[in-house]
Amino acid sequence: MRGSDQQTGSLFSYVNLEERVPPRHPLRKIKRVVDAALVTLDADFEQLYAGEGRPSIAPERLIRASLVQILFSIRSERQLMEQLAYNLLFRWFVGLSIDEPVWVPTVFTKNRDRLLNTEIAQKLLAAILAHGQVAPLLSDDHFSVDGTLVEAWASFKSFRPKAGAGAVPAHRDTDPPPPPDDCRSGGEDGDGTGGGADEMKTETTAENTDGTATNASGTGIGRNVERNWRGEAWSNATHASVTDPDARLYRKAKGRPAQLAYMGHALTENRHGFVVEAELTHANGTAERSAAITMINRTSPGSTRRITLGADKGYDDRGFVAQLRGMCVTPHVAAKARHSAIDRRTTRHAGYKVSQRKRKLVEEPFGWGKEVGPIRKTMLRGLQRVGAQFTLTMAAYNLAKLPRLLLA
Repeated sequence: MRGSDQQTGSLFSYVNLEERVPPRHPLRKIKRVVDAALVTLDADFEQLYAGEGRPSIAPERLIRASLVQILFSIRSERQLMEQLAYNLLFRWFVGLSIDEPVWVPTVFTKNRDRLLNTEIAQKLLAAILAHGQVAPLLSDDHFSVDGTLVEAWASFKSFRPKAGAGAVPAHRDTDPPPPPDDCRSGGEDGDGTGGGADEMKTETTAENTDGTATNASGTGIGRNVERNWRGEAWSNATHASVTDPDARLYRKAKGRPAQLAYMGHALTENRHGFVVEAELTHANGTAERSAAITMINRTSPGSTRRITLGADKGYDDRGFVAQLRGMCVTPHVAAKARHSAIDRRTTRHAGYKVSQRKRKLVEEPFGWGKEVGPIRKTMLRGLQRVGAQFTLTMAAYNLAKLPRLLLA
């Protein structure tokens, strides 16, 4: 018998979201871990909100919605609200009932930005790793570290002379190129060819009395204006982006284009590749090594227990290696072909080869965060906001790994 296509509206709805989600859906395991982690952050949430006034969006829902946006590659908050309006799976994960209205995108964004900062994101990451089902999966003795560039939400046309810097003198062809204002160690790949690369060439510029910049031909520097970068050095010391002052001009390696970017850093454990610490800094030649020391101190502050740290050739620096040894950390750093700080007392052990193989795991969260997450080119501005987004993306990467590992 043919079924009827007649559509009739129901006066009452008896939809139970819990029954709509399949029992073996991966988000069920993720939600259990996230809910337990948010319970531990209840005291921190209480300090962020006033005791009186109109209730705002629950912080737990803000964080769950932000995780959904990262896990499912939702490109904007407006699209996220649209998905929450009709996607029952997303409603169930965030904590919205079937009849609750979704939020206005701008209201959601303002509440989320007020809540999510680097400290809250790091505490959420730590709470997820401290969960009873996650902690046994981690290694306490062997780690790897690396960094990646996060392209800033700023055009190079916004890179203008700083106030009071005046015109930058042009360099003759016979003059040696000016040294970069940052350390000249290797870039993200650690091949020793990066050099920070904070400078670019442009035509001579000067500031007008109204604050706008003018090049040698008298053309204003602005939106969609032709520009000639020959003849003058551009440096982070003399120039800054007017749309995102925290972004830095950086070149990953020789032969690669310079771009306005931040530098994200991750410390992973070597058993399953979980991110245990995340940090976002200005992009410069020493940021990777400085962030590595900061993350090691947060992971194992003042510990006398010997641990290992795997890294690529960009970390092969005598000062950095000596600092690690003083912190009771064995530097399993890839050795350069010449003038390496790593000698036979490290490379002769079998554990060194294991660390060199396992350190490739630290590249996976960066690839996931740029392919699935939002850190290939962030749409946020400012070191604090981008840093919170980067850390939350690393936490989402850990959550994405859980269903497969907990099933094993």
